[in-house]
Amino acid sequence: MNDINNSFGKGSVTRLGSAGGALVETFPSGCLTLDFALGGGLPKGRIVEIFGPESSGKTTLALHAIAEKLGGNAMLVDAEHAFDPAYSKALGVDVENLIVCQPDNGEMALEIADRMCRSGAVDLICVDSVSALTPRAEIEGEIGMQQMGLQARLMSQALRKMSGNASKAGCTLIFLNQIRYKIGVYYGNPEVTSGGIALKFFASVRLEIRSTGKIKSAKGDEDVGLRVRVRVQKSKVI
Repeated sequence: MNDINNSFGKGSVTRLGSAGGALVETFPSGCLTLDFALGGGLPKGRIVEIFGPESSGKTTLALHAIAEKLGGNAMLVDAEHAFDPAYSKALGVDVENLIVCQPDNGEMALEIADRMCRSGAVDLICVDSVSALTPRAEIEGEIGMQQMGLQARLMSQALRKMSGNASKAGCTLIFLNQIRYKIGVYYGNPEVTSGGIALKFFASVRLEIRSTGKIKSAKGDEDVGLRVRVRVQKSKVI
């Protein structure tokens, strides 16, 4: 073991009993019942995917997690270019210290996120969203050109690097994703998330969020909120 650690660095091989605790640290998600379902909250140093239909509360849940980062620094990769500082502040986000990136393409977004993760300057990075991570080749090409699998290859290559870097730095990566529908599916579930299957594999936690109805005002004449259901589709930390 000493020879391996000398060759590859301290901690490359270690006994689990001397690793300083085998339990994965967590931080609150902003929802007490969700924290209970997750066994304590969102895991530190892991990849989390939050997916669901449009307007189901994905960004709101992620902003609650950013607000609950326990004093650490957070970064939002706003690939959709739709960040609302006023709404985020109303949810408790420290917008003055929040690091925001609005990238031009998917490669830029993931490279910046990976560098920030490796630097140790942030404890939480949220990518909003995977569907908006447009590859550079698609942006530079003409509309209507067939670009098969570009986004899936981009995500696969990036996650192979980012998963290890996030674990070493203790930085949580939250990816928001949207639901698409397979064409020509008559049996089974036609729903699929964008960006290929790499994110499903690398994510330690996958949360499916769906709207179940509106929350009305006291008079019942105005919609004041959204009632949602979050299902833990995958968890490797409980």
